[in-house]
Amino acid sequence: MSGLKVVVWDVDDTLYLERSYARSGFQAVSDYLESTEGIEGFSQMAWSSFERGVRGTIFNTVLEALGLEPTRELIQNLVRVYRHHVPQIELLPDARAIIEDCRASGLKMAVITDGPLPSQRAKVLALDLEEFAEPVICTSALGPGLSKPHPKAFEMVADYHAASQAELVYVADNPLKDFKAPHALGWRTVRLRRHGGLHRDLPTEAPVDLECETLDGVMEFFLEGV
Repeated sequence: MSGLKVVVWDVDDTLYLERSYARSGFQAVSDYLESTEGIEGFSQMAWSSFERGVRGTIFNTVLEALGLEPTRELIQNLVRVYRHHVPQIELLPDARAIIEDCRASGLKMAVITDGPLPSQRAKVLALDLEEFAEPVICTSALGPGLSKPHPKAFEMVADYHAASQAELVYVADNPLKDFKAPHALGWRTVRLRRHGGLHRDLPTEAPVDLECETLDGVMEFFLEGV
């Protein structure tokens, strides 16, 4: 990859496993319910549902199982607790290693990440992403309709680093939205299919330049021709 200048990272299931955020959030909600309602056991039941592939209805079904009516007000409170909690997450070992290798090689780094803004900002802080990446763009802060696959965030990174298309690579996991914009802009792309990743088994849609299960060995791809 001749002339690479900037490695741009996705966050969820790229630098850490998103399921660890979910488990951390369930525990925060469980602690809240125990302190406010005297109800125990939410985290275990919610995690079990998550592991079975349940999405979107976990709070309602677990509350009902625990004998609490899932009122709109209660659900809103729990969602707020979930999204605003301080997550117990950390960079995966291969992510930490390649970040250090990028620094040692003089490559710049940036982050583009989707998701509810409070959650993504909490992840940015917990993972200390601003310590090595600039800019760190949470697309929800850009305004309605500007999350991936919209190209806005990618154009912002290119402009910030005054980088041409050949000088940029995006590393991410979700084939439904992550690769359409960078591919259209002429960037290189790397798709991660991590074990435990929530989108691991989805087929690749927009073309990518490399698919892999870990970041081990990806540095060689970054440095090809440099």
